Amino acid sequence: MGTVTKALNLLSFFTQNRHEIGLSDLTRLSGLNKATVYRLMGELQEAGFVEQVGPDRAYRLGPEVLRLAALREAAVPILSVSRGILDRLCDATGETAHLSLLRGTQLVTLGHAYSPRHATRVMMDDAEILSFHGTASGLAVLAWADDAFVDAALAGPLAAHTTDTVTDPGAIRAMLDQVRADGIAESVGRFEADVHSHAAPVFGADQRPIGALAVAAPVSRMTPAQRATIRAELRAAARDLTQRTGGFFPPEYPQEAAA
Repeated sequence: MGTVTKALNLLSFFTQNRHEIGLSDLTRLSGLNKATVYRLMGELQEAGFVEQVGPDRAYRLGPEVLRLAALREAAVPILSVSRGILDRLCDATGETAHLSLLRGTQLVTLGHAYSPRHATRVMMDDAEILSFHGTASGLAVLAWADDAFVDAALAGPLAAHTTDTVTDPGAIRAMLDQVRADGIAESVGRFEADVHSHAAPVFGADQRPIGALAVAAPVSRMTPAQRATIRAELRAAARDLTQRTGGFFPPEYPQEAAA
């Protein structure tokens, strides 16, 4: 792993629920030695990507990250476009709706919307890295990703997030066949116990998946009628977001799902 990759990986540990991280915690999370983490964070601080705050000198993201985020949003305003779509999807289903995007070889949550209908809901963390094999969003992306990407995602030991996680690559590939036939991916308790999720892919201009829209609900609320509603609303929302961001569905995508 190169120096730049190591430094950028350190930035990935900052999340919506972890705004500030001390040197010792960064060392533990990264698995690098403390001297290396200290040196890399010093270089990131010089460049404005992090800054130190408080008496314990914990690190938080710096102004350069905000500048780049604003540039990215100006160039590809998918976050702005997706906000209304997420809100409508959440309102229509009464459950948590979220968007995840590919970032290199990772699938990362970008935004979410919570419904006020229920006190108990599935909680999301922006910038959370999602499992490809364990989540509906991951399966929705893999189903239309190229062979090399799928091979890489399913290589090596796959984590068993719950007792229901499918970790056999052959079984997962069979699941991807079903997702391609259906246009919708589904995961019941495979990433988080007692969570039933559905997801539909979002495509870019090259007809390749750039991410996924998903709806996550407690298993106890997933009736047949609710399942049908979620699937119909997801299809419409994914179609809307794909078209509004200049994307195109591949010809092999199920026509009833893309219509």
